[in-house]
Amino acid sequence: MKKSEKIKVGISIGDLNGIGVEIILKSFEDTRMLDFCTPIIFASNKVISYHKKALELHTNVHGIDTLDKIAHGKLNLMNVWREMIDIELGKATEISGKFAFESLQSATQALNNEDIDVLVTAPINKQNIQSDNFQFQGHTEYLEKNITGESLMILMTDSLKIGLITGHIPVSKVAETITTELIEKKVEIMHKTLVQDFNIAKPKIAVLGLNPHCGDHGVIGNEDDEIVSPAIQEIYKSGKLVFGPYAADSFFGTENYKKFDAVLAMYHDQGLAPFKTLSFGNGVNFTAGLDKIRTSPDHGTAYEIAGKGVANNNSFKEALFAALSIFKTRNEYKFLVKNKLKVN
Repeated sequence: MKKSEKIKVGISIGDLNGIGVEIILKSFEDTRMLDFCTPIIFASNKVISYHKKALELHTNVHGIDTLDKIAHGKLNLMNVWREMIDIELGKATEISGKFAFESLQSATQALNNEDIDVLVTAPINKQNIQSDNFQFQGHTEYLEKNITGESLMILMTDSLKIGLITGHIPVSKVAETITTELIEKKVEIMHKTLVQDFNIAKPKIAVLGLNPHCGDHGVIGNEDDEIVSPAIQEIYKSGKLVFGPYAADSFFGTENYKKFDAVLAMYHDQGLAPFKTLSFGNGVNFTAGLDKIRTSPDHGTAYEIAGKGVANNNSFKEALFAALSIFKTRNEYKFLVKNKLKVN
């Protein structure tokens, strides 16, 4: 990327019948946003025009047919398809899922080809996007399959980062999935991302226990004593500041999380329920561990308000700014590591 160019942000539109297009267009109504980046929406003119008319939005869009025509200083729209599509705002349809995937696939390919620098994804419906080409539990799993690296889902604000040791799996499968090796791998990814993406030289990481009260020494389960604690002890011996396990029921209420740079939860709702209670509408979902950067807002398709013009775009804007910040910090880290001074 030339110094004169801004960071190119690819944007997948998510479910066509949800609030994805609305929060994207609202975010760039303020043309000052174009001072920070060059955005490229992966969709079609017809879809964007439909949403603009339905929502009475007047955001200027610059249509392009190839990525070599990206214009800095404009909101670019890469036409991925041209056919007419039945849009039914507020409804989960097979069509809206099909073209959500078309947008995501095209944007991911552009990311891998370095036609864009980072990816911000609008919300999908995990059910109607399923097809022969998309058999994943969500964005994170799809991106891990199609981008180099091993992923860690992190929900974050400026003051709180929660990663998930297990992601989109049934609660009934969590205990059998938790292993020493998995904990060690996820801690390593979290540690690396805190250093290279957030410029925290010696991060402190807390790990939550699996069972209520961390099992109460075997009274409510043995996993914390037999798997979690030994894993944390071994990681700590290697020099990383990793602590726990901490009982999840009181960890956030006592504000213990404020003593750490990040927290690792054992399963999805153990981490996301407190996160969204504390930060809903202002949080960002960041896929750490991959060699490309992807963020998204912390909410879903919100069919119940789609087309009403009332969707809050704060989380989308936070996701966009987070992607820009992480991109800059990671590039600075790579430069410093590559050019570090040799000790004689």
